[in-house]
Amino acid sequence: MICEPFDPADAATWIGRGRRADHAEILAGAWRRFPDLPNQADPEARMARMRERALALRPVMEAMSKAADEERQLRNFAFTEARVGRGEGDARDAAILRARAVHAYDWDRAVRYASGWYAAHAGWEPEVRRLGCATPGSLAYEQGFSDGGGNRDDLFDTARRAFEAAPPPGDPPVPTAGRPLPSAWPRPTDEPLPARWTRRLLILGAPEAGLLGASATQQTDAALLLPALRDCPGSDELTVIVITGAGFHALGDIGAPRPASEPLCGVDLPTDPRFGAHLRALIAGRDFDDILVAAQHAYLSLLDAHASALPLCRTMERTRNTVLQQRGHFRIWLDRGLVAGESLGAGHIRWGKATKGLTGKLGEFTARYAGKQPGGGHRIIVETPDGRPATGYVTVQGKALPPETVIGNRAHLRKAMAVRLRAFGGATRLTAQPAPDLLDLAGA
Repeated sequence: MICEPFDPADAATWIGRGRRADHAEILAGAWRRFPDLPNQADPEARMARMRERALALRPVMEAMSKAADEERQLRNFAFTEARVGRGEGDARDAAILRARAVHAYDWDRAVRYASGWYAAHAGWEPEVRRLGCATPGSLAYEQGFSDGGGNRDDLFDTARRAFEAAPPPGDPPVPTAGRPLPSAWPRPTDEPLPARWTRRLLILGAPEAGLLGASATQQTDAALLLPALRDCPGSDELTVIVITGAGFHALGDIGAPRPASEPLCGVDLPTDPRFGAHLRALIAGRDFDDILVAAQHAYLSLLDAHASALPLCRTMERTRNTVLQQRGHFRIWLDRGLVAGESLGAGHIRWGKATKGLTGKLGEFTARYAGKQPGGGHRIIVETPDGRPATGYVTVQGKALPPETVIGNRAHLRKAMAVRLRAFGGATRLTAQPAPDLLDLAGA
């Protein structure tokens, strides 16, 4: 935090706020030459002084704007190069880089060049040319259209290019995909139904499984998701498959370190059909209700290439984005796992802030934070729609569920409330009076 007095006439003030030394000197010089007039001065004179200072600052403001634009273009080109380097770029991305390399275009003109090139290559009609309104962007488009094979002077140019871009009549039509690729699967949520661990499939990339380290210690430290999986009851019944540069293999014992794997290069993906056959063999004879893919970049692309080996099931999701988001998505997915003999309530938990604290709702039940427990801990109460404690509910094993529970750490409040709501959602309500025996009724 900057605490010293703000002196705009001192160049050090502007340098301390991130300005370049040459820009800072111009800024300070303008303030020294045209300082603010006192408040008692004539308003017109004060406005005139501000206009004079604005004119003096115009060169540096223009230079700063130019530098920001140059940074934007460099950042855009770097992003496009990274996409192409990972094998994720399309024809437009390649055309943008070609425009810079061949014609030395900046980013804006390179984009216009790519639009013209793609229009010509795809057999589209070119943009309408407005006479007398040539701009750098329109000239770049014309250059791209010409490089892509377009010719405005040819009356039949569009028809010719459209014919060339169309598939040959003798070729069979490309079938549409009957299922979405794993890269298009949604992120995990709490809305799908819980599934037994024996009917769940987890597919990990080598980085997520910690298989890129040179030693067992490095592997354990690098694993993004396995520590949370090991701590989850029932996860030993889960089917886990790992993606490496050598294909697909079963993880086996979750807690045992695996041999290190070489990083998978995104520009040279293995497409050996034996990979797909091996994946089918790993999941043969098993039925799944829930699949989660925790893989990124080239590992996800490799799975897409062999996605036909994956079964269609009720829920298909994948983690994404940053490490923190992946771990959050993974925890949501883990919470939907069912241990044998267990029953949990399904559906989205609606969270809200009430005057008395955090609340969560699932179906007819509401979990409410009831404040601190005398002597330590924090109280959670599950209530029915009438606002009364949810008494008389039992698990499928016949164990009574108390409506109130106490946790030690308030940081785990939301998770504990979700666990209680799921438990009550899958519970059974006992009747107030025991049901009469049918044999007794028959004897009466």
